[in-house]
Amino acid sequence: MTFQTKLFAAATLAAAIALGVAGTMFATTMARRTDERIEQTLVAEARLAADLLARSSPPASPAEADDARIHEFDVEADRIGELLDARVTLIARDGRVLGDSAETPAAVALMENHGARPEVVEARDRGIGRSRRHSDTVNIDMLYVAVPVTHPAVAFVRVALPLSGIRQQLRSILTATLTALGVALAGAIVVGWVFSSRMGRRVRAIAEVANRYRSGDLSASRLDYGDDELGTVARGLDNAVQVVGRQLAEQARDRSRMEAILSGMIEGVIVVDPQGRLQLANEAAMRMLKLDALPIGRHYVESIRHPAIAELVAAALAGRIPEGLQMSPPRDATRTIMARAAPAAGGSQHGAVLVLHDITELRRADQIRRDFVANVSHELRTPLTAIRGYVEALAEGDTSVEQSRSFLDIITRHTERMERLVKDLLRLARLDAGQEVVDSVSCDARNLIQAVVAELGSALDLRHQRVEIVIAPQGETVRADPTKLHDVLRNLVANAITYSPEHTSIRVGTARNGSSFVLSVADQGPGIPEEDLPRVFERFYRVDKSRARDPGGTGLGLAIVKHLVELHHGTVTAENRPDGGTMVTVRLPAAES
Repeated sequence: MTFQTKLFAAATLAAAIALGVAGTMFATTMARRTDERIEQTLVAEARLAADLLARSSPPASPAEADDARIHEFDVEADRIGELLDARVTLIARDGRVLGDSAETPAAVALMENHGARPEVVEARDRGIGRSRRHSDTVNIDMLYVAVPVTHPAVAFVRVALPLSGIRQQLRSILTATLTALGVALAGAIVVGWVFSSRMGRRVRAIAEVANRYRSGDLSASRLDYGDDELGTVARGLDNAVQVVGRQLAEQARDRSRMEAILSGMIEGVIVVDPQGRLQLANEAAMRMLKLDALPIGRHYVESIRHPAIAELVAAALAGRIPEGLQMSPPRDATRTIMARAAPAAGGSQHGAVLVLHDITELRRADQIRRDFVANVSHELRTPLTAIRGYVEALAEGDTSVEQSRSFLDIITRHTERMERLVKDLLRLARLDAGQEVVDSVSCDARNLIQAVVAELGSALDLRHQRVEIVIAPQGETVRADPTKLHDVLRNLVANAITYSPEHTSIRVGTARNGSSFVLSVADQGPGIPEEDLPRVFERFYRVDKSRARDPGGTGLGLAIVKHLVELHHGTVTAENRPDGGTMVTVRLPAAES
């Protein structure tokens, strides 16, 4: 049932009850007053009849009046009754009926004694008598009023009016009252319907606005709510919704900014409430802890099943600031995470914040630095030790000329190796600092390879090796810095010469593969253990001892190659060939057609 229907039904029911009560009271009051008025009129008519009878000529004697003039009394009763339009009865003192306007003289003589009638008895005692009862004479209900008469023969005059006439008058009053009530009720129904329709439209309009707010559209409404209490309440609620909407929008903006900040952070952040339920977690935290999703609203222990983290969060929820700890995430022992927890702003009752830092790369960089320092120290200590020993031997002066010349050659060779090492270290430092720039031009691949082969010709002849050049279609040219690409190719070919057996061939080829220019250098050496392949481009990294190493190398060649290739926005990889040996592949962005 709609609000309009309820309001209309309530208004109609209230109007019906009010009109019914008012009509009942009005009809009752009018009936009572009409009855009283009729009775008062009947009393006045009875007194008038008594007065008229008292002024008429009296008979000679009562006995004569009773016998000879009874007809005259009946005629007088008929005359008075016609004047009053009522039944008039003349009663003697002893109760005999002397005349009746409703009966003939013969019937009057046969009427029973009226001395015991209630109205006559009351008139005798109080001067006026009233009575409502059924008349056996005329066989209808009558209203009787009797009054004493100053007359020698007639003692009482009784005036009667049929109650049916009174009821007829009351019925007409009731009919008029019911008609008025019906008209009033119809008018009330019309007014109630009009009022409930207008009120229903306003309520429906307010409900539509409320539904729009509930659906999430909190834009301000332009509805005219009116000036009554309903309008005041609606405007108050609308203003409250607008305030809440602005607060929600502000919270949404703050949350969006916070989520944007958290999503852009490399640190993992997890926020829990005072009860330990998860409130917020960014992608970095889920990635570090190897979690697909964190159920917001559930206890953190259900998802982060790491005892050390549980202890950190528990301490932070207790209001303490525990020291950070280093840990490895579940199912990934190769990574290291620094976890720190602290109470949220406002104390422990506001929850705790857990911050995770992935320090794997920092530890790896620190380890690389340590290894680098150790390797540099080792690489420098070996030639310095040799140089010092041969210098001391020369200083003793007991060496022959040939021995001195041999010692000096050894010192020169170690000095040159140290010089190459320092030069490679300086170049790596420049590459790390971004101090070398690429001057790209179109390079002829064959000429570049032939220049490197000519430069390393003595080393190739010494080991009885040869270089096979294979230039595929569309692999003739590449856009790159020729000097840096020459250094890349020289290091790769020199590395292949060093680690390939004598009397073998080294294959250098170029090709076009989609949008990449591919340069490959393949040797026929013993290959590289699979576990060492990802690390061959690290500085000073040494592979298996089975790979012979030229003492003149610095161990930095492949590291320089990787930096130079990345400077060209390319990639370099190493892999073992199925038929033996190693192939190093360089992929550079192809030259534009």
